[in-house]
Amino acid sequence: MDPSTSTSPFVPRLSTLLPLARAAQCASGPLAAAQAKEVPFGSLKYYSLCGAGGALCCGLTHVWILPLDIVKCRMQIDPAKYPSILSGFRTTGKEHVADEGARGLVKGWFPTAAGYSMQGFGKFGFYEGFKVLYANLVGDEIAYQYRTALYLVAAASAEACADLPLAPFEAAKVRMQTTVGHPRTFRECAPLIYRNEGAHGFFKGLPPLWGRQVPYTMVKFACFERTIEALYRHVVPKPKADCSKAEQLAITFAAGYIAGIACAIASHPADVVVSALNGKDAAGKGFVEVAKQLGFRRLWAGLAPRIIMIGTISALQWFIYDGFKVAMHLPRPPPPAMPESLRKKMEKIGK
Repeated sequence: MDPSTSTSPFVPRLSTLLPLARAAQCASGPLAAAQAKEVPFGSLKYYSLCGAGGALCCGLTHVWILPLDIVKCRMQIDPAKYPSILSGFRTTGKEHVADEGARGLVKGWFPTAAGYSMQGFGKFGFYEGFKVLYANLVGDEIAYQYRTALYLVAAASAEACADLPLAPFEAAKVRMQTTVGHPRTFRECAPLIYRNEGAHGFFKGLPPLWGRQVPYTMVKFACFERTIEALYRHVVPKPKADCSKAEQLAITFAAGYIAGIACAIASHPADVVVSALNGKDAAGKGFVEVAKQLGFRRLWAGLAPRIIMIGTISALQWFIYDGFKVAMHLPRPPPPAMPESLRKKMEKIGK
């Protein structure tokens, strides 16, 4: 996509890029070199690098938080045995250390790293693309006025695609972490799933995975975008362009944590069903049947550790992603501004 031909408020306008270009021509040293290195917005390289940044931030953060994820899954599967975070860590720690040593606390690290890296590539890369695509389809005025809806639809589209490669790894991960006697490694677990259930065993959790991840990502991206916009408009005393890179990354981290708390709550019931579907007592059962069996109260089991986990993951992901874009010289436009044509219309009607 050529930014000079786009009217979308989500694409850097030529009028805003020209002053930067002239400044770079007059500048010398690192500033001019940095301007020259910047990747063209909307190019294949731009979206590919956005995907690479998503793979990096999602893969790393999910592995880092793996011990808490294990406790969260076990609280969802067996709340009587794991009634709280602290007792869950004590019980899980004793079981793992006695059975497998300290490495048991990172059981399932490979399917976690591989699955969420693939998912992150699609989630962030496709989101950037869908956001601009949909904005161009509806026009700059509608895109600005209904930007929250645009964020939601773009995020849902991206996540639906990104979950396809995640589903097989998620199925293996949950079984490795929660099923007693199940293989301890992915290379042993994957063939066992295929032998017992065929390809269906890897993808039977896809509908509830969509039920968990699509609302999660919709809230995550829309809440982040609007929180960033609100912070720069009402909290930060200067425009984004005048903030240092460190200040911008700190604001990104804060907005990411706020978005993480919101999306953890929105997606939690589906997350519980995903864990239960891959448990030993759910063989042959569907999403709705398992949800009814769990009941309303059980659907919220493990919410506290998940808020901590997802809030931390979300903040770190946005921080790493934004830092990666800085390192790779990717454009980082300011929050959307009202199109001039819309501003004139609003002035005419006195708004």
